[in-house]
Amino acid sequence: MEKISKFFKWFIPPDKWKLPVLLALGVFTGLVFLLLHISRADSYMSDEPETCINCHVMYPYYASWQHSSHSNVAICNDCHVPQDNIIRKYMFKASDGLRHSTMFTLRLEPQVIRIKEAGANVVQENCERCHSALLSTVDLVHNMAKLKEEDNIKCWTCHREVPHGKVNSLSSSPNARVPEQNPVLPEWLDNYFKKNK
Repeated sequence: MEKISKFFKWFIPPDKWKLPVLLALGVFTGLVFLLLHISRADSYMSDEPETCINCHVMYPYYASWQHSSHSNVAICNDCHVPQDNIIRKYMFKASDGLRHSTMFTLRLEPQVIRIKEAGANVVQENCERCHSALLSTVDLVHNMAKLKEEDNIKCWTCHREVPHGKVNSLSSSPNARVPEQNPVLPEWLDNYFKKNK
């Protein structure tokens, strides 16, 4: 027990440094909470499709999904996130979300967004999960398994335009109609900036 108390005492700053350290920790904590608020971090825990359009580069994909037959029966996470268990689902969302947020924050997103291998495998699993009744005939199952194994064929090799149509980039749908995002700035701060322009 004495070793533990000595270990924690090492983190306590000397008296003359306590106030500056507390202020620095307060500023750092405030910045972390501000970043979480601005990035709408809490929305990524939900399954709401509007979460996908937190980043403007996803507008055409959201708009094309919204006008597809899939929008009546599936949301983004039904196809793009593992559905076999909750742990895998949130682990995938965390790793994929971290990669997306890093790329979008550092402005590294490509003009044409292509699905990565991990995401492609998840989408393929979910195609098979939802359309298992269609795949239940022995011949079709045998042929699909053979094609997948030999040529790495995925469902969208043939069904390319399901459910996103011909969307290739933000420039392909510059006027995509999507729900308006809630403002990030608090109203009082937004009013201050408007007054002082």
